Amino acid sequence: MVVGGTRGVGLAVAELLAAHGAGVVVNGRDADAAEQAAQRIPGAVGHPGSPADPAVADALIDTCVREFDRIDMLVNCAGTAEPAGSSILNVTSGQFQELMDAHLGTAFQTCRAAAPRMVGQGSGVIVNTGSFAFLGDYGGTGYPAGKGAVTSLTLAIAAELKEHGVRANVVCPGARTRLSTGADYEAHITELNRRGLLDEVSYRGALDAAPPEYAAPTYAYLVSDLATHVTGQIFIAAGGFVGRFDRQNPSLVAYRDHHDEPPWTVEEIAAQVG
Repeated sequence: MVVGGTRGVGLAVAELLAAHGAGVVVNGRDADAAEQAAQRIPGAVGHPGSPADPAVADALIDTCVREFDRIDMLVNCAGTAEPAGSSILNVTSGQFQELMDAHLGTAFQTCRAAAPRMVGQGSGVIVNTGSFAFLGDYGGTGYPAGKGAVTSLTLAIAAELKEHGVRANVVCPGARTRLSTGADYEAHITELNRRGLLDEVSYRGALDAAPPEYAAPTYAYLVSDLATHVTGQIFIAAGGFVGRFDRQNPSLVAYRDHHDEPPWTVEEIAAQVG
């Protein structure tokens, strides 16, 4: 099941999985796009709708099981861009919720629908799409918040389902898609660089991203038997660069035993941190 599989990275992933022999259900919100994608991928089935709707998410997984007898792989590539110029200074509650639904809502609902089936089979793989944006380097609100939440959700799913033989990972792709091209996008990236939010290397890379086909192999690897030992990890697939984020671990700032010592004072904390 490839959610958001009608365009961009999702379509490239769906095509590559089919080329490796997988039976694929492709999903997109637009019915015509879903049908066109299914027609260009041998043996694929199209299923339109927004998986942020629980009923659509359930129907997607049911379709995969009905057509191919089981659900072995769930790949979430759906997403939508932050409104041009959006920041915490001007985003509306409605805009923020739409972004959270498109990213976190879609990932949650499809994982919720697929996970029990995979546990029942004793196997399955989930790959959700994150973004460098979760670091905050690109500004915005709902997009980085949604992608960060997808990443945390995926790590939690990986931990919870490991004993059941189900794996879950995140890919943060860098690719030239409809969300990362055009005058508005270029102006946005240029402004982030001007404000110092985006360093020169990231700025140049954002304006010269590789086609989606360069990101797809990392997804295909993660759902394959070659990655049976890989779960709960965050990968980067940007052009010829494949990377991995180290897991976050706390570093010691200060410590005292609460059995023997009073709480830290504000001034003591300031001295330790400074």
